[in-house]
Amino acid sequence: MTAGAIVIVQYDAEWPRVAQAAGLRLAAAIPSFVSVEHIGSTAVPGLAAKPIVDLMPLVGTHAHLDQCVVPLLGLGYDYVPEYEGELPERRFFRLRRADGTGFNVHVVARDSAFFRDHLAFRDALRADPALAARYERLKRDLAPRFADVNEYADAKGAFVRETLERLGREPA
Repeated sequence: MTAGAIVIVQYDAEWPRVAQAAGLRLAAAIPSFVSVEHIGSTAVPGLAAKPIVDLMPLVGTHAHLDQCVVPLLGLGYDYVPEYEGELPERRFFRLRRADGTGFNVHVVARDSAFFRDHLAFRDALRADPALAARYERLKRDLAPRFADVNEYADAKGAFVRETLERLGREPA
């Protein structure tokens, strides 16, 4: 990947529909499925984002996480186990299309702090247009500086942590 490879696009009103359709496929495939949440910037109306829809399917317990690997591989997702060293409570999958769009799927147990933090941050952005605008400015400023999506995400980390702390949450 070259510098500036992270692309931020204007909000697409189709993202919620796309997320819902993908969520239905995930629900049908994942054993011990509880529910699915559309998270990340594509879940915030009006917010510019990478054209990657983030979904968070919830399973009953941490013990159920590994049961989702084979079914999601069957749906065409790539499993990325490297991230489990950092976040053992999550199973991460991605699907990328030739046009640069796609999905990130973060399977977690319903009692996961990862789940609670992501929902709290998403809901804060949805409820506060000024906060969402500040976040968008930060993302647009950072995107051309990073080629690696993980470094880009890390660079946004302080903003996320500060937001969660203002909500009275101790980020996991």
